[in-house]
Amino acid sequence: MYIRNIFCIFLCLIASLQLKAQQSTPASVLNDFMAQRFGMFIHWGPVTLRGTEIGWSRGSGVPTAEYDQLYKEFNPVLFDADNWAKTARKAGMKYLTITAKHHDGFCLWPTAFSDYNIMHTPFKRDIVGELAAACKREGILFCIYFTVLDWHDPDYTGDAKTFVQRMKNELKELITNYHPYMLWFDGNWEQPWKQEYGAEIYSYIKSLDKDVIINNRLGKGKHTELGAGTVGDYATPEQFIGALNMNIPWESCITICQQWSWKPNDAMKSLRTCIQTLVKTAASNGNLLFNIGPMPDGRIEQRQVSRLEEMGSWLNKYGESIYGTKGGPFTPDSIFATTRKGNTLYLHVFDHQKDTLTLPPLGKLKVRKAAFIKGEAVVFTSGAAGTTIRLPAALPDSICSVIALELNGNAEALPVIKK
Repeated sequence: MYIRNIFCIFLCLIASLQLKAQQSTPASVLNDFMAQRFGMFIHWGPVTLRGTEIGWSRGSGVPTAEYDQLYKEFNPVLFDADNWAKTARKAGMKYLTITAKHHDGFCLWPTAFSDYNIMHTPFKRDIVGELAAACKREGILFCIYFTVLDWHDPDYTGDAKTFVQRMKNELKELITNYHPYMLWFDGNWEQPWKQEYGAEIYSYIKSLDKDVIINNRLGKGKHTELGAGTVGDYATPEQFIGALNMNIPWESCITICQQWSWKPNDAMKSLRTCIQTLVKTAASNGNLLFNIGPMPDGRIEQRQVSRLEEMGSWLNKYGESIYGTKGGPFTPDSIFATTRKGNTLYLHVFDHQKDTLTLPPLGKLKVRKAAFIKGEAVVFTSGAAGTTIRLPAALPDSICSVIALELNGNAEALPVIKK
């Protein structure tokens, strides 16, 4: 009996690996996703009427009965999908992810499988559909957030089979009607959700669209990892910059303020923090999904729009050092970070502590030329101890200046180098 059980487990493992090999997202699609580097996350729904956190404040901050009735007042008459998509484009963002369904169970599209949706509000317009169309017009890749838990649906803790089937029905609507580039799942940590449900949903999605990208929160593994227990294509560290990792694709989701959904007078991150967060994420070989929370009337706060436009202005000048790059070979710190593309190593300088900055040796590669992007040449010397860059008295950009170092070989081939 023991041997037979071991044999059965072995066969199941082989079958699982074969299934994953057949259905996993193509490497070319994932490489394209990682080349985007910067996306917009949007948390939005009826809860903005109270200014509390989406989903999490249901029964905590807002009484459950009151929370579940907020949709009857939700009428964001100033919602303009084109303005949202244009804001993302002007920020230099390449993709956008909207919370089509968060843990509160409310759906921002007119689903046929739940009455708890946007068509039962005074607004009666398809938010997801309008935003998908606007993103297409603005050249932004459209993505959808979808929860695997639903505190509003009694089948979530009751009839699992019915709940999973409803998920499939809703996902089919989203995929066939809006053709998302990526699906961002969440909520996999609670007990009702099982590993096998995640595997089933992943396979079902791939039967509808083999190229749609799926994050790693369908299984029960750690969000920062791929592998045992995880189901999905890329890792998702949350509210912190992922560690330098050249082995797996990953994306950090981080808020521009403190709360995911809109909150009156929520403390907003400085421009320095925003830009350096983006740079350090790319330098660690990840993408940044940067979250904003629109207001109850549908507008994005002007202060958030302005901050994003400031990031876009920086990217207009230095974007070549972010988009389509690889991270490394150095771990970013408070002084500098590096990205690389072809024979170019991009040195992002955050702090002018000394007149010189020394990089450790680059193995067999040497620096041939050095110059600020769209600026003057930079004096440097190379030796056994590494490459020493002479910095001017005033850096071109007080938050993050970028020096392009031309190497005599492929910078992307360098292994991770310890400082």
